[in-house]
Amino acid sequence: MLKFYKYQGTGNDFVMIDNRQSKFPKDNQELVELLCDRKFGVGGDGLILLEDADEYDFRMVYYNADGAESTMCGNGGRCIVAFAKHLGIIDNECEFIAIDGEHDAHIDSNGIVSLKMIDVNEIEVDKKFTFLNTGSPHHVQVVRELERFAVYAKGKAIRESDLYSPKGTNVNFVEQEGPNHFRIRTYERGVEDETLSCGTGATAVAISMYHQGKADDTKVRIEVEGGELEVSFEVENGCYKNVYLSGPAELVFEGNFVL
Repeated sequence: MLKFYKYQGTGNDFVMIDNRQSKFPKDNQELVELLCDRKFGVGGDGLILLEDADEYDFRMVYYNADGAESTMCGNGGRCIVAFAKHLGIIDNECEFIAIDGEHDAHIDSNGIVSLKMIDVNEIEVDKKFTFLNTGSPHHVQVVRELERFAVYAKGKAIRESDLYSPKGTNVNFVEQEGPNHFRIRTYERGVEDETLSCGTGATAVAISMYHQGKADDTKVRIEVEGGELEVSFEVENGCYKNVYLSGPAELVFEGNFVL
């Protein structure tokens, strides 16, 4: 029996496992893929292990739904903070380590988790898109009529294009809703489909829109298919620092999976 917890952050959902006893078979990619399967497993956009880490409150290990260990996941990071609080590991503040380095986070009285993301000092600007890494790689493209946009087909084509070969990228399509307010839809690498939310994608969009002059505030509202996120940051000599991704992270259910 494998004890698991299911968390979601603005519709981005994850299978969460307390692996402080190091019992989870981390090299079993098929098991991770099965647990994330929505018909034969628990179901999720990814799987996250919480582990012990020297000098930190915990370590975050993230796997995509295809079973492969992956780069940073922003909403997953917010969810593991809520998970750590549920387990009694932390109170309302924490510092943890993930594949892209150190992160600190806090939870407010309304359950909103604010997660510090990595600094961003390189942004590739093209006539049709921008590209940047916010812990994971992101292609950001402004479009019209986002509601009717062919996110899956066009996102998949960009993700698999020679431009991002061989590892691919996440793809975000953006439409401005108002001052410092944007709506996005994201095709996620590893999930290989559109997801209801992407935290590193929301972060990439907020920074990209500010960088291009489409936003004039360092606090940006991002609407995703599964809810709303806020991204705040500071700008110093072209470098984006103290970047925080904020939004809800909730326990959906818990149970045991028969191995």
